[in-house]
Amino acid sequence: MTDTTVKARMTIAERLRVTLEMIKIEHTLFALPFAFLGATLAAREIRAQPVSFWVSKLIWITVAMVGARSAAMTFNRIADRKIDARNPRTATRALASGLLDLRFAWIFTVAASLLFVLASWQLNRLTLILSPVALGSVFLYSYTKRFTALSHLVLGWCLSIAPSGAWIAIKGELNLLPVLLSLAVMLWTAGFDILYACQDLEFDRRHGLLSIPTRFGVRRSILLSRLMHVATIGAMAALWRAADLPPLYLVGVFIVAVLLTYEQSLVSDDDLSQVKRAFDLNGYVGIVYFVVTAVSLYLR
Repeated sequence: MTDTTVKARMTIAERLRVTLEMIKIEHTLFALPFAFLGATLAAREIRAQPVSFWVSKLIWITVAMVGARSAAMTFNRIADRKIDARNPRTATRALASGLLDLRFAWIFTVAASLLFVLASWQLNRLTLILSPVALGSVFLYSYTKRFTALSHLVLGWCLSIAPSGAWIAIKGELNLLPVLLSLAVMLWTAGFDILYACQDLEFDRRHGLLSIPTRFGVRRSILLSRLMHVATIGAMAALWRAADLPPLYLVGVFIVAVLLTYEQSLVSDDDLSQVKRAFDLNGYVGIVYFVVTAVSLYLR
């Protein structure tokens, strides 16, 4: 049975399931807690609101996050499908292997993008105005490794939009506090993405793709990743001072520091076998950081 026959026999529900598996929809958890944290911190800056206000805001922030990430990841798989097909590590991805048809992937990308714009419209006027900037950023990322080794920082920028965007959704404007939180997210993301990119060093060099590892090698790239994670903790500590947060907040920062230290300990220049395990640890970073911060504000 040919790939064309298999795709023709797949129902829409099956194609949707394959797409969600391809983009790893569960990884939305990486940035979603930071969006909620941005909203939580912004809540201190406005007057009391009814419960319906907060329910509506949290629902539409979640919808915006799911829409933006789904559009970004599907577009990334579309843009990289030929590259993925040549890379043994990624050759089994749905588009690269031919399991999923390109037309459905494009339809899904457009639908997810429209969902994000709809959510931005429901949040407030400024989030709607800035929604093209967010979408443009996440789409641009897919091409950055073709012309710059700083693609990791661009990815960090894309995820860092989440807390600032959620802050704007609540307060309607931006100031230093969400910028510090976004800086922490950008450095954290770039740090773990550099580690992840070390797996593809030889492949990327052969195919002319750029990254920190292809530019500096594995050893110095791991050092840069560790420096970025140290700077992440520094940005979180700076937020504690700037936002006058309770001392309990620092417990969350400490736990994040422990998680990142453990993540870094799993990877070395002569052993990259635990990169995926290290990468998966990042799913806990945002959750722990948000929960401890939210509890510290509640107890205060």
